[in-house]
Amino acid sequence: MLSTLSIRDVVLIEKLDLTFGPGLTVLTGETGAGKSILLDALGLAMGARADAGLIRAGCEQAVVAAGFQVKLTHPANQLLAEQGLDAGPDILLRRILGRDGRSRALVNDQPVGLALLRKIAGQLIEIQGQNEQIGLADPANHLALIDAFGVKPGAREALGQAWREWREAQAKLERAEANIADAAREEDFLRHTVGELTKLAPEAGEETALAAERLRLQAGEKRAEAVAAALADIAPRERRNAGPAASLRSAARALSRIAPQAGASGDEHPAAAAMAAIERAEEALSEAETLLHRLAQEIDAEPRALEATEERLFALRAAARKHGVAVVELPDFLTSLRVRLNQLETGAADIVALSAETARRRDAYVAAAEAISATRTDASARLIKQVARELPPLKLDRAKFTVEIKRLEEAGWGPRGMDYLRFLIATNPGDAPGALDKIASGGELSRLMLALKLVLTGGSDVASIIFDEVDSGIGGATAASVGERLARIASDVQVLVVTHSPQVAARGNHHLRVEKTVSRSKAVTSVVPLDEAARCEEIARMLAGETITDAARAAAASLLAVAS
Repeated sequence: MLSTLSIRDVVLIEKLDLTFGPGLTVLTGETGAGKSILLDALGLAMGARADAGLIRAGCEQAVVAAGFQVKLTHPANQLLAEQGLDAGPDILLRRILGRDGRSRALVNDQPVGLALLRKIAGQLIEIQGQNEQIGLADPANHLALIDAFGVKPGAREALGQAWREWREAQAKLERAEANIADAAREEDFLRHTVGELTKLAPEAGEETALAAERLRLQAGEKRAEAVAAALADIAPRERRNAGPAASLRSAARALSRIAPQAGASGDEHPAAAAMAAIERAEEALSEAETLLHRLAQEIDAEPRALEATEERLFALRAAARKHGVAVVELPDFLTSLRVRLNQLETGAADIVALSAETARRRDAYVAAAEAISATRTDASARLIKQVARELPPLKLDRAKFTVEIKRLEEAGWGPRGMDYLRFLIATNPGDAPGALDKIASGGELSRLMLALKLVLTGGSDVASIIFDEVDSGIGGATAASVGERLARIASDVQVLVVTHSPQVAARGNHHLRVEKTVSRSKAVTSVVPLDEAARCEEIARMLAGETITDAARAAAASLLAVAS
């Protein structure tokens, strides 16, 4: 419910802080005192069009803040959470209007757009007045109001579920049809590519294994080449006058010619020592050659294996580049192409099955929607009868309220069914029914909204309603009927009413008087909460006018006694 209203520098209001309680709150005051300013200020906080003319003379900006107390499960809190805004039991709507006509909107002191501010406000409070109707008069709300009035929640949930299941089945069918159409357009490409990749037969992890094997084989090739080079140097295939062995043998022959000329002393001749060294070198060279031959045999040189490995690796990489995927993705890519190709062969059967399932889901939705439509028709008839009973006491006995229900084209169907529904009114016999806010006058519309709200109480999450001069143009028994009905509504939701009727004012649980005074040559509007004695005096003023008589006071006391 609306708990607080804070106003700064709006028209005649300099500073005003109000608190509101549950039940029925009445606002009274002389004409021109500024009652409409309160509603204009509240409308500003709810996202109404900003007008720099609302700013108090001599001030640069106007500020209005409306505080609401709600349950944590209230739809307004759900909306706040969806928008990433702070939610909780207290919601504060604030609007700041500058002299340049620009305004800022805040919810719980977080900046928001005006559209969101209006949406949140619409879930918190309704205004039914001479110049503005928010809530019941909006045809966009009528279907939900009828459903809350006469359609069981379980039936509405079942309809929504049937809608979702139908749309999911339809989406599956459309995806399958699109896939088949795509596959049909690419059939030649698919068959060629699947055949090509099937022949290639890529395997998971194959690239990594091939790259490692390639490195191993390349290392073996390098080792074999090194051993072969060493052997070529030590023991060349053309041995004549080539290689270290031939050189050693030639040196030995040369030295043999001088070796017999050893010294008489018996010491070994240097040539003999050199020959011995050459013999040892020949033995070492022979051993080296033997070892190199053995090493050559041991080295796993596989030139064909390396060639085959590289051919496979390069073939995989070429295929990956061709199809714009990584080598590691080739197996999955092949699988996806096979699935698409298979759809050409099995797709027709799938389409038949999905079409049948979609048709079945549609039939289930239509059956649920038609059942809801029938229930709405019955609920509308009951609503028409109940509203009709409320109209005569509200001086609307010539008016005829009705509910229009139309079947939408299939493109307009949704989770709430196949119906377009709106409330219509004809205020005079013979007139064609029309939209509520187009046919009824301001006072008639306010009283019609009162009758509707009385019947539909409980069908909305909105916990606060404002009626602006719902008693316009009526008096006596009709005004008493209006007051009695406002009090009945206020037993379920918070009601604020701006009234000139003493019969309505007497019904209030809380009474606020709007006053205009002149201070320092400036007019200032203020709001005064009234106690019982002051209420009696205010109602007597409303009955008698400027001169309050004892008879008027007695009549006021009688009205209060009856109301209590």
